[in-house]
Amino acid sequence: MAHNYKQGFFKPVNPKKYIGDPTNIVYRSGWEKRVMDWLDTNTNVVRWGSEEIVIPYVSPIDNKLHRYFTDFYVEAVGRDGETRKMLLEVKPKAQTQEPKRPQRTTKRYITEVMTYGVNQAKWKAAEDYCRHKGWEFRVITESDLFKK
Repeated sequence: MAHNYKQGFFKPVNPKKYIGDPTNIVYRSGWEKRVMDWLDTNTNVVRWGSEEIVIPYVSPIDNKLHRYFTDFYVEAVGRDGETRKMLLEVKPKAQTQEPKRPQRTTKRYITEVMTYGVNQAKWKAAEDYCRHKGWEFRVITESDLFKK
């Protein structure tokens, strides 16, 4: 499935649920917009925000400290009636799996390895951050967004 690069501003139906400025919600892909629609209209979602949580991480590319803006922060009521807090990241499935080494090392392969490495560093930092706060961290891919 091709990555959807549609970008724009999201106008929530339920602006009171949004953490942050509900007049300035930016989606960076059609997949993110799809998640925003779901968060905004799902009755189990109490509050949510987009790129509101910033987590420091060390990049394996330059060994320097960077800032990771997670895609979504969500507070939702689970089946048990308890409110759960979580961070969600929306990514193509290909970026969640270690790239397979081709016979010939290409620029594309090097880029994929670097992207994978940076994503792994970000997600480990997010998992540590969430574990410390008693939250959950989850990466959502097209397999989650487009279940048959």
